[in-house]
Amino acid sequence: MGAVIQSTVDGMAYREALPDGGGDPAHAALLLHGYPESSYIWRHVLPAVADAGYRALAPDLPGFGDSPAAPPGTWERQMESVERFRRALDLERLVLVVHDWGGLIGLRWACDHPEEVSALVVSNTGFFPDGRWHGLAQVLRTPGQGEELMANMTRELFGAALRQASPNIPDDALDEFWKAYGDEQRRQGQLELYRSGNFEKLEPYQGRLGQLAVPTLILWGGQDEFAPVAGAHRFKKEIPGAQLVVIEEAGHFLQEDAPEQVARQIGMFLRSLI
Repeated sequence: MGAVIQSTVDGMAYREALPDGGGDPAHAALLLHGYPESSYIWRHVLPAVADAGYRALAPDLPGFGDSPAAPPGTWERQMESVERFRRALDLERLVLVVHDWGGLIGLRWACDHPEEVSALVVSNTGFFPDGRWHGLAQVLRTPGQGEELMANMTRELFGAALRQASPNIPDDALDEFWKAYGDEQRRQGQLELYRSGNFEKLEPYQGRLGQLAVPTLILWGGQDEFAPVAGAHRFKKEIPGAQLVVIEEAGHFLQEDAPEQVARQIGMFLRSLI
């Protein structure tokens, strides 16, 4: 299994794992984390992707993990960061692997750059113009309430909240994800991200995931309260030929709840593409 190394390019930190011998540069996978995560969420998956023969790359989006904030922290700005990262590493025809906000950012980017995408892995996210935000997101989107939440958030409260969704998430992961609250600019970026997250922006993208016409794996945690499994079936309906795998016992943070199963499923899918 490929060892995971950490590096930085164009102001963005990232984790990378390479196949034995360095791999074919034509085969690369870009893994985008969600909220409030970092590339560390992919630590069990990166070696499996490399073992399947791909250069595996997972950036810390600006304001998360070890990447400094790059204001404003909006949806559109994060999409620009994905493209900046791709260009900085001269990547082409990627397998795009997304989770949570990484899906909203990455799938929109993919539709805007269809020539750069060779396959998709979609997990516990949304991409529908009639979407509805969950309770925490509504707080973050509400002026005053979001600022109060950011001001009062501590490492202890943060850990307790994430463990409600993923009881076995380890302390090292919580420490890595807590970096998103490391300074005022990072906290402000979270509010900017959610307040830019108007689902009607997805109206022009209706049907465009299917039009990409690339192999797609939909991998979902069956116990997700933030992005219920109904969304997985909707993705399958909208993307012709997509494979659907539901890990019934996993929740929203399926990479933490079922790391071996997630790594195995993604590795199997990627091997089938070569």
